[in-house]
Amino acid sequence: MRIDLHTHSNRSDGTDSPAELVEKARAAGLDVVALTDHDSTAGWDEAQAAADRVGITLLRGIEISTMLDGVSVHLLGYGFDPEDAPLLAELDRILRGRDDRLPQLLAQLAEHDMPLTQDDVIAQSGNAAASGRPHVADAMVAAGYVADRDEAFRDWLYDDGPAYVERYGAPLLEAVDLVREAGGVSVVAHPWARRGRQVLTAELLSELRARGLAGVEVDHNNHSAPVRAELRELAVDLDLVVTGSSDYHGTGKGPEFHLGANTTAPEELERLLDRPRFGA
Repeated sequence: MRIDLHTHSNRSDGTDSPAELVEKARAAGLDVVALTDHDSTAGWDEAQAAADRVGITLLRGIEISTMLDGVSVHLLGYGFDPEDAPLLAELDRILRGRDDRLPQLLAQLAEHDMPLTQDDVIAQSGNAAASGRPHVADAMVAAGYVADRDEAFRDWLYDDGPAYVERYGAPLLEAVDLVREAGGVSVVAHPWARRGRQVLTAELLSELRARGLAGVEVDHNNHSAPVRAELRELAVDLDLVVTGSSDYHGTGKGPEFHLGANTTAPEELERLLDRPRFGA
């Protein structure tokens, strides 16, 4: 059984519709795929209809933008009630934070002779729940300022870069609580990529485990082989589920992030969905 627990559609910063993503997942030989758009569940119904049609199991999920000690941390949530009021309120605040920073971000680009309008960005974000940095990057590509998203982020949009503008992220510990209280389980996405290792220490992961964190995404393209080995050992020590996934964004990321690039073992998915173990 092949299981991919982290993918994105054009309801956030992917380039495939939810249905297209599910169809491609089936064509790629996946048996289970999770749709985990950033801070939104807007693609769930379309993805479920496609999953029923093509014969693949859909796990409904989300990737929540959180912060810990000034560092961005992404939290994957699965199996929660999408109508849970406290969680919905926090997701709405996060999405508004994305849209609210857009004018300032565009002003920063204009100062570097790369003028864009909000309409230029919205033309790229389309059906997404909010316009984020990847959509700004796509607008930069369309305007001929950069060759692709990678160049836009590498030179301009990276954290603390020339065109970076901070936005709201939910406090990580509170986000774990919200997912648990909404009946779901949570997994820290690519925890030791970029600056994550600075804050996601063994002690912090142990604290999160006590609050209901279910697992860590070990097998991810942004983790080297030595990092994966170390993180896997830590997950075992803390009795956390080990997941693996592609972090697929369609053409929004390179071909190495293809569907099924990394997968989750069936027994780990079974543990993940065993909610009573994690206090939900």
